[in-house]
Amino acid sequence: MSALLRPVLRPFARAASALLCLALLAAPAAAETVIRFGHPGVGAEQRPYSYGDATTYARARQLIEKEFADDKDVKIEWTFFRGAGPALNESVASGQLDFFLLGDLPAIVGRARGLKHKFIFATGRNNPIFLAVPTDSTITKVEDVKGKKVALFKGTNLQNATDRILALHGLSEKDVRFINLDANAAVAALTSGNVDAVFGGQEYLPLAAKGVVKIVYTTKGDDPTLGRNSSYFVTEAFAAAHPDLTQRVVTAFIKAAHFISQDQNRDEAFEAWALSGLPKETFVTNFEGQRLSLIVNPLIDDYVVARYKEQAQAAKDYGLLKGDPDIDHWFDRTYLNAALKTLKLEDFWSTRDGRGNIETRGSIDQKASN
Repeated sequence: MSALLRPVLRPFARAASALLCLALLAAPAAAETVIRFGHPGVGAEQRPYSYGDATTYARARQLIEKEFADDKDVKIEWTFFRGAGPALNESVASGQLDFFLLGDLPAIVGRARGLKHKFIFATGRNNPIFLAVPTDSTITKVEDVKGKKVALFKGTNLQNATDRILALHGLSEKDVRFINLDANAAVAALTSGNVDAVFGGQEYLPLAAKGVVKIVYTTKGDDPTLGRNSSYFVTEAFAAAHPDLTQRVVTAFIKAAHFISQDQNRDEAFEAWALSGLPKETFVTNFEGQRLSLIVNPLIDDYVVARYKEQAQAAKDYGLLKGDPDIDHWFDRTYLNAALKTLKLEDFWSTRDGRGNIETRGSIDQKASN
């Protein structure tokens, strides 16, 4: 370039450089993806934690946040619903969640009403149910609740599970004066004498330990198909838009399930779940005599399929469904199977038949039986 032209062109070069800088500043940043997780329950005093499965363990130890720590365009949000499954379903219907845990009944009801989500892995099977009564109560067994006022959180997975307990003990909902109360209200009603009994979960164990109530029945040791079941879901919209993110989420959760399934990590799981506000001793008592690998087994096996079909039929019989939940086309094992393969866990958990009997014994159960 001629020395004579340089002074002439220099202002144009400066202007071009300035325009380039302005263009870079004006360019939109990469769009942020928010992954929205929901859970049907909340900890004591509204703590944003819960308990009892691998996803709540992952929440307590921020395993999802750690999985996406290097993804600056990904944000993680958690919402815990005091109104449990029914309230969470409303949020799904409004398009406010991407991933969520649900008990069997609310999940089936939501699907029958047209909610578009995929059943991607099981989170809990045979979670124990307890019958709690005042310490001076004359109720000593399930059969004694006939004609009594009993608190029950209807619309949750506790409802159908309780109906099955009653049926196996010669009763039905018509034999009991059920009062629809959430867990917090049920505790107050029971301790104040406004109800005679309550069916619920491990939230009643601390009260029993303090002598406030007494536990007269548990599903532990009863029919192997009793207890509560829950699973994890992703909306069809999110899975279609972000298949890679969906896979990473599922793999992180399955990794957590593998970790807490191992007996040496049992205490750590209880410590993490205690962030919910329930004492660690609650989980020690609740899972006494049970291995966590049996509870948090994520496989969608014949046992899980049978329970959901059974619950769907029961929901129909009670007039709770407005449509067909189409159970057979709900399960999507794609992400679960990929996670199991990546983590080399294809043979880790046992598969069970519809009655709860082991079909294929996983390595974790082989190890325990030796």
